Amino acid sequence: MIEPLLTGLLLGFSLIIAIGPQNIFVLRQGILKKHVFLVASFCSIADITLIFIGIGGISLIFENIIKTYSNFLYGISALWLISYGIIRLFSSLKNESKLSIDLKENSSAISILSTLFIITFANPHVYLDTVILIGSVSQQFSENEKYIFGLGSSIASIIFFFSLAYGAKLIIPFMKNSLSWRILDFF
Repeated sequence: MIEPLLTGLLLGFSLIIAIGPQNIFVLRQGILKKHVFLVASFCSIADITLIFIGIGGISLIFENIIKTYSNFLYGISALWLISYGIIRLFSSLKNESKLSIDLKENSSAISILSTLFIITFANPHVYLDTVILIGSVSQQFSENEKYIFGLGSSIASIIFFFSLAYGAKLIIPFMKNSLSWRILDFF
């Protein structure tokens, strides 16, 4: 019983640690102290949902659909992610891209969640990592062990997103100058 849990935990950590738009967004929200719990919860729940969809075998059902429409689906996703990347890149090049930690932005929870929804679900890697890869690896385990494996991957997701969101406050002192913010925007 411990083997599937540890396998899921280690695989989950190895896949989620890559810095992408979603993780940068979570880090920014943590630094700004804006809707931190909501952001970490949304990311964790999205991952857990996709992990168990993959383990349930939906990746096998959608395999033909993904193959047939992959160019279109990935094209739309790539356009959105490129647009978001360009916005962050231009922000990193502007002299006025300095953000004050104490800035009282009027970003509503709906606005934050809408952006996070798009960043999360328009990213093809989220499906490759959770539904396809974790779903495929889970098939080596027996029926009950699959879900223990999924639990391990889910625990990795929860630990990672909450650590990233709440741990961001540790770098706040470094983020009080414009160069640090421009570097974060650039990455």
